[in-house]
This record gives sequence, C-alpha cells and structure tokens, in this order.
Amino acid sequence: MAVDKRATRLGILAVVGTLLFSLVGARLWFLQTVEAEALQAQVDTTKIRTRALLPERGRIFDADGRILADNQRSLAVTVDWELLRSDSKREEIFRRLSGWVDVPVEDMEARYERGLTDTLLPMPVAEGLSEATVIAIKERSEDLPGVEIVESSTRTYPYAPLASHIVGYMGAITKETKDLYVNSGYSQSERVGQFGIELSMERELRGVSGYVEYEVDNSSRIIREVKRVPPINGRDIQLTIDLDQQQYAEQALETQLKLRRQATATNPLDKETKFKTPVFYELDEETGAKDYYPREVPFKAPAGAVVVQNWETGHIIAMASYPTFDNRWFESDLSGGKFEEIFDATDLEAVEYDDQGEIIPESVKTDPDRSTLVNRAIQGRYNLGSTFKPFPAYAALSTGLLSTNDYYRDRGTYKMESVDSDKCASGLVRCVYKNATCGNGRPCVYGYVDVETALAVSSDAFFYRIGELIMENNEQKDLLQRQVGLFGFGEKTGIDLPFEFAGTVPDRELKELYAERGVISEDEGRGYFTGDNVQLAIGQGLLSATPLQLATGYSTIANFGFVMRPEIVKAVYEAGVPDSAVQGYADISRARFAEEPNIDGEVIRQIPMPASIHDEIDRGLRRVVRTGGGNTSDFYHSATGEKLFFDYPSSAIPVAGKTGTAQGRNNFPWNDSSAFTAYSVDSDRPYTVSAYLEKSGYGATAAGPVVKCMFLQMSGIAPADAVELSTPLDTAASFPAPPKRLADTSCFARRN
Repeated sequence: MAVDKRATRLGILAVVGTLLFSLVGARLWFLQTVEAEALQAQVDTTKIRTRALLPERGRIFDADGRILADNQRSLAVTVDWELLRSDSKREEIFRRLSGWVDVPVEDMEARYERGLTDTLLPMPVAEGLSEATVIAIKERSEDLPGVEIVESSTRTYPYAPLASHIVGYMGAITKETKDLYVNSGYSQSERVGQFGIELSMERELRGVSGYVEYEVDNSSRIIREVKRVPPINGRDIQLTIDLDQQQYAEQALETQLKLRRQATATNPLDKETKFKTPVFYELDEETGAKDYYPREVPFKAPAGAVVVQNWETGHIIAMASYPTFDNRWFESDLSGGKFEEIFDATDLEAVEYDDQGEIIPESVKTDPDRSTLVNRAIQGRYNLGSTFKPFPAYAALSTGLLSTNDYYRDRGTYKMESVDSDKCASGLVRCVYKNATCGNGRPCVYGYVDVETALAVSSDAFFYRIGELIMENNEQKDLLQRQVGLFGFGEKTGIDLPFEFAGTVPDRELKELYAERGVISEDEGRGYFTGDNVQLAIGQGLLSATPLQLATGYSTIANFGFVMRPEIVKAVYEAGVPDSAVQGYADISRARFAEEPNIDGEVIRQIPMPASIHDEIDRGLRRVVRTGGGNTSDFYHSATGEKLFFDYPSSAIPVAGKTGTAQGRNNFPWNDSSAFTAYSVDSDRPYTVSAYLEKSGYGATAAGPVVKCMFLQMSGIAPADAVELSTPLDTAASFPAPPKRLADTSCFARRN
C-alpha cells in the first residue's frame, strides 16, 4: 500500500515538472521570436553612464590662517561623448553652443582633438559661465541633447602674487602625465598641481573622486539614477610661512635688486701700465680686435632669493624668489602668445638672422637670468664664496688639523707647499693663490690670524691652507667633502617642495662627469687635485648649493650641530576648515588634524660639535657684524660686515653671519654674485636668514643689506606694510602687480 502511495506522488511530481518545463520553454520561444525585436530595441535605447563626482580641493593657509589658495564656484557646459563621436552631430552641437558660451567652434574642436578628456565622461567645452547663460541653455535643453550644466570650482589665490613660488599653480593634465594620473583615479579633464605646494601636496589636496551611475536613453537623456558614491574632499594644508615676513622678504629682495642695477663695478686696470689700461675686453675672433670695457660697468642684478628659517625647528618662515610670477595667470585665459610674453626666457640680443630674415635656430638661447618659473631658493645652482668658510673651518677643527690656538701668518698670498717647486716654476700647476685686493690693487695682508679672525676678515690665504692641509695630511682624500657633507651640502634637504636641486661638492667623480659633458676641459677632468681642494675651501670652484642649503648649514651651527629638515608644511587638516569672521582668514581653532604635526621639527642627523669648536666659529661670525671686529696688520682691516651693521641697534636681534662674493663668468667683477647668511644668537628668537643676489656685487653691499633689513623687521624696528588681499588681476599685464618695493629703505644704509 505504501509503495502505491509513493508511486502516486512521483507521478504527480513528474506531471508538474513536465508542465513547468513546457511553460519555461514556451516563454523562451516567445521571447526569442515574438518579442525579440522589442527587447533588443529596449536594450539599444537604455544604457548606463558613469559620471565622476570630483571632490572639492583642499585649501592652503599660512601660519596665521590666511587663505593662500581657495576655491570658487564655477559653472561649466559639457557635451556627452556619444554625440561627439559623430562628426556631423559634434559640429552641430558646437555651432549651437558657440554663440551662447562665447567660445569659437574652432576652440571647441581643438579641445576635442587634444583628447585629454575621459571618453566615458561628458567633455567640458566652456567654463566660468554666468547664471544668465546657464538659464538660457537650460531653457533650450530640448534643442541641445547631451548638453549638461555641471557645477565645479576654480582655484583662486586671495593674496596673490605673494608667495607664488611656494603656493604654486594648477593646470591641465598633459599628454606626458595622462597615464600617471588616470591610473591614479583622475579624470583626464581635471586640473592638477603643476608647481609649489599645489604639486607637492597634490594627493592630499585633491581628495578622492566619487561617482554616479545613470540609466540613459539613446538620446543620452537621463532616465534614472542607479547608484551614487559621494566624493571625499581634499585635506587643507597649513604652511609654516608667515605672510608678513614673506611680503617683507619679497619687497626687500626686489627693491635691492633694482637698486643694484643702478650701481656699477669698476673695471680693474693693468698694473704694468700704472693702472691706466683696462684688463677686461671682448676679443673679436675674426679681426682680433680688442673691445675694451668702459671704466664703469653696471651690475645686471637680474635675480635672487631669500630664505628665513627657524634654526630650532627647521620651519621655513619666508622664502622669496625673484623674478616672480602671478599664480592667478594660470586661472585666467592665458593664451599661447600671452604665455610667451610673460615667460619669455630668450636672450633676444643673441638672436641672429640669415639672408632671408629667418632666425638661425642655433642662435636662439635661453637666458637663465630671465627664468620666472624657477624657485631660486631651492633650485638656484650657486657658488657660495666666503659664506662657505665656516664649514671648512669646522672640518679642520673637528679632525684635529687645527686647534683654536693655532695661528697662521697671512702675507696676502698663499703658496702650496705640497707641490714640487719645479712644477710650480714651469707653470704647469697653479701654486700661488691671493687674497682679495684692499683698494690699492694689491692683496690684503692680515698678519697672524686664527680661525676666529680669519672668519671675521675673510682671510682667503688661511682657508687655502686648510684646503691643502686636509688634502695632504689624510689618507682619506675626500675628508673635506665628507665633513661639509654632514651639513647637507651635496644632498637634497627634503623640503616639501618640488624640483629641489641637490647641489654639488666637487670630487674626482664630479670632475670626470663634467669633462664628459664638456663643462670643463678633458685636461681639467683628469683627476681631483690639491688645487681643487684649495678652491673648495673658499667656496669657489665646482661647488654649488642653494640658499636653502646655506641657511640649513648656518642653522646647524646656531643649534650646536642638529641638522634639521627644512619644513614648509606645518599641519594637514581634515577637509572643511571653516572661514574666520575676518575676511581672508580660516578659523584654524576649529580645524581637526588629519595627521599629528611635528611642532619640534625633524632631526636629520646630529653632528659632533663640542663647545670649543662651536664657540670659535661663532665668535668669528659675531665679529663679522661687530664694529671693531676686524684686525690690525699693516693697517686696520674692517670685519667684512661691520660697515653694513655700523648702525645696528642694540635692541635688535643680535646676529652672527658671514659675507660672501662668488666670482662670475670670466671673472668680470660686474658678474660677481653676492651672498650673506646670518643667524640669531638669541635662542628666544631663533632665526636664520640667507640671501643670494645674482650678479650684484660684494656680499656686504648687495645681499647683506637684505639680511640686515629682515632682522630689523623681525625685531620690530624696520617698518613693514600691512598684508592686504589682492587687487583684481590685470590680465593685460605681463608682470605681477603691484611692484614689490620697500617704502622705507633706511635699513640698507652702509658706512663707506
């Protein structure tokens, strides 16, 4: 009986299964035959489109919360790529839009041809639309299929052009960088950081894109929203820069450079003709004629940099570079012609033309003096001159080659003792080196000097001796290189800014490389010799460094041997730091840290610097700027900075520093560049200031006054202009406005 019941149930299940299978089959047949065409039509008319939701870019503030980079709401018109792929449809849409957005069809086509927009996203054809234009386009939406109005933001710089080399600017993704950014989740149509903090902190500032998925019909009209993932806005960045100090540094630098262009260098005269014949002349290679320079030649003074650093933390308080630019230019309509006008770096005087009036390509050379998009504080490749001398002094003292009680008799010249006299007599090897002249055309004679005095009066002969001693009395021939390298020379500082130059400390490998590249002759590149070390000891030869490296080196002396990483990013905040009630400021008190800031700075390394060594160098640098800091030999020789600091008030920040003059091209005195670096000896106000002025003359006459003014301003003595929000950008101007000039230049005063 049980068997019969089981069989009955199985039979019923079989019948039901058969019926279900038949129904499914019938339905499949119906869909594949009767409704196939209708279903295919539905698939053809509905598609999924994904649109990126871009995050709001993070803002940039100074140390006090002033908004250096902000965002402004902007409206753009976009066209769906489905329409753009058809030549006829694209032409028609561009023609219809052109009149409304005031953009020529040719410009829209050029943007399309560049192909920098993600083909899955609508292509923007015009930005910065007015509300009236937006309304007009929306009213005609039926006639403009695939056209949408998209809200975005544009970058603004409320205090521009202040700190433009630091803040930087933004621009379109280029073909060269497209893969890098697209693979990182960027849309090809985005603008990205190109310079300064905008570039170095791009990831933090940009945030993370979201997206929205739409179902659209065959005419690209949205049917419904399928999915939405909101973007994560970029983080806000606060810098260590004090905009008050930044403005003053830029003003002092530009003012002094323009004043130095009014000064002249005296053409040295030939001793053999009783100082009546100019030594320097240009030689016409074809005729052999000598074109003598006039007695007075003006300084070019084209460029320079200033760095103000906290020597206790490494924080950068100000960083000025000249010539400068206005970062708002890149957010305006900067055409190709306008760009060339603003950033022209061509030496027009060197351009030559053929018989047909065409430019000879080989004659077109860039003039580095006119390069604007260069932050000379971290990219300048400068010979340091005598500002470098404290570091060879440290090398000699720390290795025991000299003691603080050692004296050397400076007779005005130095003759190397390690070179065979026959080689010297033959002229194959340079054996005699001279001090700078003392106004009578003869080398200065300083008599008996120790490290302290040699620094105060800048005795070249004393440091020539150091260069030879270190080279010839050590098995390690690169001892001087390694010792000065401890201070950071020859390596990048690691500051949070792009394109930093590492500098060079000459050695055998560098000379060989330069010989291969044709920078020096093959004969010069045969090896590294004692004469090279002699030149290195006075900051000449193939040594190169940046003003930031020089500031960091002096900061290391000031803080007893701690090499601090220069930092320009003070804090990173979570997105959305609110505005303050004061216009132009953010309310930092309401910010939330995204990363805990290192307020004490980062120590890269600690250099052994016992008090005996530190104090010897420190006393010498203090004497540089002290009245009566010189010495007496055949007559009184002033310390190199005392004529500049003669009126430095006792209430000002006390300083120690060093002048430096770097020999320029062909050793022409009007090509000499000026350097001066000083640090505060007041630990409550731990500042280091480094200035470098290209082709501007002696260190004490050009760079020195800028450093002096900075310390007077930080002391509250030199008056400073209030920092104000920017005036509207003059798009017709090819220079940053207004000109940066000090209202009061009395701090430049120098006693003759």
